[in-house]
This record gives sequence, C-alpha cells and structure tokens, in this order.
Amino acid sequence: MKTLNEIANYLLLNAPRFEQNPKIKGIQVDSRKVTASDLFVCISGYTVDGHDFVDQAIENGAVAIVASKKLDRNDVPVLYVEDTEQTLSFLANYFYDFPSNGLHLIGVTGTNGKTSVTYLLDEIFNYQKETTALIGTIQMKIGEQVFPLANTTPEASLLQKSFRKMVDEKIDHCMMEVSSHALELGRVNGCDFDIAVYTNLSQDHLDFHETMADYLTAKLRLFSHLGNSYDPSKPKYAVINQDDHYANDFKRATSQRVITYGIDQAANFTAKNIKLTANGTEFTLVAFNQQIEIKTPLIGKFNIYNMLAAIATAYLSDVTLETITAALGQSKGIPGRFETVKGDHDFGVIIDFAHTPDSLENVLTTIRSFAKNQVYLVVGCGGDRDRTKRPLMAKMGEKYADYTILTSDNPRTEDPRAIIADMEQGITTDRYTVEVDRAKAIAYAVQLAKKDDIILIAGKGHETTQIIGKETFPFDDYQVANQAILNK
Repeated sequence: MKTLNEIANYLLLNAPRFEQNPKIKGIQVDSRKVTASDLFVCISGYTVDGHDFVDQAIENGAVAIVASKKLDRNDVPVLYVEDTEQTLSFLANYFYDFPSNGLHLIGVTGTNGKTSVTYLLDEIFNYQKETTALIGTIQMKIGEQVFPLANTTPEASLLQKSFRKMVDEKIDHCMMEVSSHALELGRVNGCDFDIAVYTNLSQDHLDFHETMADYLTAKLRLFSHLGNSYDPSKPKYAVINQDDHYANDFKRATSQRVITYGIDQAANFTAKNIKLTANGTEFTLVAFNQQIEIKTPLIGKFNIYNMLAAIATAYLSDVTLETITAALGQSKGIPGRFETVKGDHDFGVIIDFAHTPDSLENVLTTIRSFAKNQVYLVVGCGGDRDRTKRPLMAKMGEKYADYTILTSDNPRTEDPRAIIADMEQGITTDRYTVEVDRAKAIAYAVQLAKKDDIILIAGKGHETTQIIGKETFPFDDYQVANQAILNK
C-alpha cells in the first residue's frame, strides 16, 4: 500500500499535502469496481466521463480521487492533474513498484500478426519449459491462468497490476500485443520493454487516428519506449520486418540494436526454398550464416513472416535455433487464425480474424494457392469503425473469391444494411449476395459448397460474441459453421 501523499509526491513536483492522507489499497477507473480504500481515477472516455461517476465511486469505498476537471466536493481528497489518462500509467507503475523492470517483456505491434507472433513465442518458450504470460486480443494468460480482456492492451492500472502478479509468480517471459490505441493513450508509458517487434502496417483504425501518418506515429512510440540506455545484463532489441514499406521509419525510431527479418529483402533472419501446401509449410531458415530446415503445420506466406518474427525474438531471448525448430514443428496454431473447421465433410471451412483489406488479401491468396475448386467468402465490417476500408474489404472478395456473401460483423450502433451498402461500393460484378444475418450467411455458404470447395469466414476469428446495438450476444463462427455442416 501507498499513502495518497506518497502518490502525490511521486506524480507532481508541487504536490499538495493532504490532511486526509488515506492508505490506498488499489486503483480503479470503473466506479462499479471500486471497493473500500481504493483510489478512483476519472478517465474521460469516448462514451462516458469518469468525472460523472465520482458519487458512485465514493459510495463503493473510494477514499481519494484523481481528476482533471474541478469537482465540487470536500468529503474526500482530490488530486488534480492535467491529463488523467496519461497520469494513470505513471501512477499505476509507481503503485505496483515498477513491476515490468522485473520481467522479460516483449511488445509486438503492427496491423496484422500481433496475436500470431505472441502465441508462437508462447509455444517456443513453453517448449523450452519456461513460464510465460500473454496479453492480447484473445485473452490474458499468466502461467496456466486465463483472464478475459476488454481491450487488446489493457488500461494502465490493470496492466501494471497484472505485471506485478507475473513478477510475484516468477514468470520468465511476457508477450504483449501493443495496440496503437494503447500507445496513443499512454497506457504503456513506463513499461520496461526488452524487445519491441514490428510486423507490418496497413489501413486500420482510421476512425481513431484519422490518417495513416497518425497511425504510424502511434506505432513508432513502442520503439522509442526501448529507451536510450544500454545495460549489458539486460540488452534491448528492435525486431523489424525488413520487407515492410515502413521498415526504415521503425529503424529510425529506436536507439537500440535493430534485428531484421524478411523474405524478399536481405535480413538477419530470412526464409529460402519456401514450399507452401494445404497441409503446412517448409522453408530453409537462414540466420547469421546458419541454415536450418523448418517444417510446420502452419499455412501460408503470411505465417512465414509471423514465424520469422517469433524466431528472431526467441533467438534474442537465448533460445537455440534447434529448440525453435522443434517447437514450430508441432505448433498447434492460433485460435481463430486460419483455423480449419474439423469434421467429416468434403469441402474446407476456414475461420480467420482477417478484418483489414491487407489481412483479408493475405488469407485469400493463401487459400488460392492450394484451392482445387470454388472459393466462397463470408465477410462483413464492424460498425462504429473506419468506414473507408469497407469497400476495400469487399473488393478483396471480388478479386480473390469466386463468390462473396456480404453480412454483418459487429454492427454495434450502426444499421447493418448501411454498413453492407458501404461495402458494395467496392464491387463491380454480380458475384455476390447480401445476407444481413451472419448465421444465415454462413449456412448459405455451407449449402453452396461442393467437393473440394473452400469457404473462408472472415472478420471475427476467435470472438465468441456479436455486438448488435449496445447489446452483446453469444456468437461463435466456428460453432455456427459446424452446426451448418451438420444440418447440410
């Protein structure tokens, strides 16, 4: 525990002295989760403002408030700061005694591939009998414990509290997906990253960042978080996709050592003699004048990039290439990422999280490389998100699929038909249909499929819910597809 005055002294050079100097048990940004002796931090979000919920926080036990707007009350001490969101990360880091300093922390950022890279690293480190933690789109995992997450990168108080739990439980490596939102909002300020990994950058989240330049700037921040100092006992590295258009921007963003990976350009870790099949991938890994053969059940060129990123990162984390090779050879794959629906049917059904034009193109071109017959695509776009990518997503379907079924993703507060109408602007042929109900769209694709056809159900991947309006309903693409197959 820390007292309010200790916290104030840490945060502010001209910190006030509070006569009421309560001991703080925890930090909360959600008034509903406040319990006795908590500090409540008022965050001004996009839909709600924490300053409006101070009464509820106090009723639930908050003994002090951090705010950026004037509050008319004297029943509890209020610490005023300029920006509560930015302050929260430093506050939480201090409150939990700078836990990431005691972790081997790996941050992965980019538009596509973040989840795959972190899960591959998890498999590699586990194969070496090391303990791991994961933070990302699917879940947070600490050792064998699993926790749901509302955001790809949690808000700062939960993040630092989780780091403290990892340190206390002696976790060897933590792999974290670092979203552009988290970087822009300062959620990871103060995190002591050891390795920062860059996968790629393509259009996404322009509802939040407005321009690609803003999106890029946010991503670059992770590499500046590596800092400028050098400690030989805890070296830091930037692992960068050499083939990506923005590679040089990321190299210039860091003062730490840069290690590159790629296929088309010369890099420290490259793949040669690539063989792609419907059952897996083979290639020769070339790294620092060493060559080793990789054979894995993972499918597609995009997965080679993910593997190269993981290989480089694991190697820099003192894992041998032989151990890495063995781990990749028995990879189980990533939930909702090019995941095949198993069963006794003579056509293929693949579930994938692809929700950007670039990721959809990657998955469809991979399917095209081994498809023997027709390729069907079921795809939608999220509501209350970047509208400009909607016609681009549909255009990918027209380009690479034989037939596309436009449907709902997570429409949120938008009219699903309006979202689909935006998507239709990218289609110039009649090789598509519209079915707003996602379950019916999947069932229709299954009914169309014949021997050796392949269905790609894109956009939601591992998700087990669908957001319609402001309500969340159970919905799992894998289960819905499996039931449609049984009903065929």
